[in-house]
Amino acid sequence: MTVRRGQPIAQHMALDRIMLSQFRNHAETRLDGTAHFNLLVGENGAGKTNVLEALSLLAPGRGLRRAALPDMPRQGSTTGFAVSAELAGGVQLGTGTRPERPGRRVVQVNGAEAPAVRLGEWLSLGWLTPAMDRLFMEGAGARRRYLDRLVLALEPAHARHAAKLEAALRERNRLLAEDSEPDPAWLDAIEVQLAEAGVLVSQARARLVTRLAAALAALPDAPFARPALAYQPGGPLDQEGLQTVLKAERRRDRAAGRSLIGPHRDELGVTMAGKDQPASECSTGEQKAMLIAITLAHAGLLDPDRPAILLLDEVAAHLDPLRREALFERLRSGSAQVWLTGTELAPFDAITGEAAVWHVAEGAVARVP
Repeated sequence: MTVRRGQPIAQHMALDRIMLSQFRNHAETRLDGTAHFNLLVGENGAGKTNVLEALSLLAPGRGLRRAALPDMPRQGSTTGFAVSAELAGGVQLGTGTRPERPGRRVVQVNGAEAPAVRLGEWLSLGWLTPAMDRLFMEGAGARRRYLDRLVLALEPAHARHAAKLEAALRERNRLLAEDSEPDPAWLDAIEVQLAEAGVLVSQARARLVTRLAAALAALPDAPFARPALAYQPGGPLDQEGLQTVLKAERRRDRAAGRSLIGPHRDELGVTMAGKDQPASECSTGEQKAMLIAITLAHAGLLDPDRPAILLLDEVAAHLDPLRREALFERLRSGSAQVWLTGTELAPFDAITGEAAVWHVAEGAVARVP
């Protein structure tokens, strides 16, 4: 392997032999010969972000657009869609839908069907998109989902715990909303499940924020605005304490028709360290810079021996040359395989010599020599 400037010697390519079939505006797309940096260049609407979205489906969850499965197949497709890729070592990951059940996601590992949560055991995956620019202005739910994606990249079991929490919470809310008084014994059982899974979820979130905050505290305030993070729990962080609160709040929760205390009320507090100003009150540029800082700090926490990919949609175009170079240098020294999109090659001049480059036009992808 040829080692380029700043490239980790132990680096391995996370994904290769990527196939998109009947996905969005891509009929049949194949990407081979990937590198540490991978550039997708083309006009707006060409299908660059669709490639990133396809890759994001190789992780548990709904992908970077959080779209419904029936919206993903190419217009006119009668076969559903499929996305597949090969990990270093030959492991094959795949996902998609079948025409007979367009709303059900199918996941395969080495050709055998598996639950979607298993994907997190094979690959760490994160992304930053223009739609996330308003993360600090949206409700707490968006930040919890963001936080959970960051946790999942470090702790694959988080997907299972989060799924159990969601199922238990949904069942408790259903019981509380019934016209008749719910059976206390049944509520006890559900609350035990909720507390068991909920505490694991909350504690994982707290660990991640602690590690991220420490990494960010060691960074300078420039060239990217440095955020200070705080985990704000929505309930007790121990199982017994959470069970006690859930039982004590049944009457109030029943009146509200939902559970008012618990991990589903967690919040990620973000302030701009240099100004001690809440992120929600910072400028759009400052918010973007803080998101990039968090993304880079999180990438530094990834296990270099576990395949990881980072999807960055239209990031470089909005940075000045100083910040672009700083971004590329941090990404170059990291272990994650990086995918970037842009409308032209010029912003990527610093990395084109070491990158795999594809031109995207109307859902067709061509390798740039």
